[in-house]
Amino acid sequence: MNKRICIIVAAVSLSALTASAQQKWTLRQCIDYAVEHNLQIKQQDISRQQREIDVDNARHSRLPDLSASASENFSFGRGLTAQNTYTNTNTNSTSFSLGTSVPLFTGFRIPRTLELNRLNLEAATADLERAKNDIRTQVAKAYVQILYDKELCGVAQRQIDIDSMQVFRLKEMMRNGKASGTEVAQQEASLAKSRLTATQADNDLRLALLDLTQLLELPTPDGFDIEEPGQTTKRPNDPTTNTQLPSPDAIFAEAVATRPEVQAEQLRLRGFGKSIDIARAALWPSLTFQAGLGSNYYNTSGFQSDGFFKQLKNNFSQYIGLSLNVPIFNRFETRNSIRTAELNMKNQQLQLENTKKQLYKEIQQAYYTAVNAQEKLNSSQQALRSSEEAFRLMSAKYEYGKANITEFNESKNTLLTAQSDMLRAYYEYVFQRALLDFYRQRELRLQP
Repeated sequence: MNKRICIIVAAVSLSALTASAQQKWTLRQCIDYAVEHNLQIKQQDISRQQREIDVDNARHSRLPDLSASASENFSFGRGLTAQNTYTNTNTNSTSFSLGTSVPLFTGFRIPRTLELNRLNLEAATADLERAKNDIRTQVAKAYVQILYDKELCGVAQRQIDIDSMQVFRLKEMMRNGKASGTEVAQQEASLAKSRLTATQADNDLRLALLDLTQLLELPTPDGFDIEEPGQTTKRPNDPTTNTQLPSPDAIFAEAVATRPEVQAEQLRLRGFGKSIDIARAALWPSLTFQAGLGSNYYNTSGFQSDGFFKQLKNNFSQYIGLSLNVPIFNRFETRNSIRTAELNMKNQQLQLENTKKQLYKEIQQAYYTAVNAQEKLNSSQQALRSSEEAFRLMSAKYEYGKANITEFNESKNTLLTAQSDMLRAYYEYVFQRALLDFYRQRELRLQP
């Protein structure tokens, strides 16, 4: 009975694993999984956590510190006595102390350091979001590539079916004396070429699946597949493929206010402003409150002394005080620190402008690539319709013996090229359109 139960459990587990392996991943699932498991994102999150620790340190620097100390000293050899004579004596002393200090005024260095670290934390959080956006874009691009390669595999398989049918037909005609062996050989060569094309398409698909699984940090592409969104053969008059795209300036106006890479550089620019304030804090006096208590024990050989605890009680002392430090001259270190901070801020202003320009260039590239892909898509759809009609007519002529096998294969190859061009333009347009929407802080969705 136990053995039977184990077999049943194993079978159920195997079925569950098989079902899991056969489950197709959507784009949303791929993106979410990659964001959760990508190693670079994890490293960026660790950097953000380090900035959190910096904020905590700056916040707690206002608190008083507390330190305790104990010492034991032994002295041997000749030494000066109370009678102002020298003699060989052995002495030992013990001391205990407990002290605290509180910064009362530091030239506003502590609050500005706290503000700086908070800005650094916000910048690190924006960097983390940028890393997520990068992996989202990479996953979407790899996902689109798989869809494109799947379509090409389907086109290649349809070509194999056509060539296989023609090989069978020509062999039957050759048996009846209506076709020559040369024609059969030509068609078999065309079939072999179609199979080679299908093999190459299958290899490209496997590599595309491997690329996506590596982005997802999956151990192997075996059993991995994606969900296909549906029919992609849009016609030229379809309104979705003739939609007016927003201009690069309009997209940039939205992106510059929301994109994390721009926000991170803006936060760092504000942080360098705080760094200047921190450098200038060294020009101000600083005031510190101090307090402490302590006691000690002292013993000299040859002299009578009170006991250990009695001395500690008698020597117990306390103190409180204020320490004022006024900077007067420190070899121009403060001046140079301020100048360095100001130069760093100017450099960060240039970095911010460079980031904005780079973002605008990326948007321009995505926009014009999308426009070109849209135009190619419309043109390729028209070419595909013409190629389909030409192949239909050529097939009919070939069936009635009014066209030879060479003409038939040329028409078929033209149709294959038109189908491939249309699919390439379609998926390029879909990806670039999704990328433009993503720059506007919209969800990555693969639709025309």
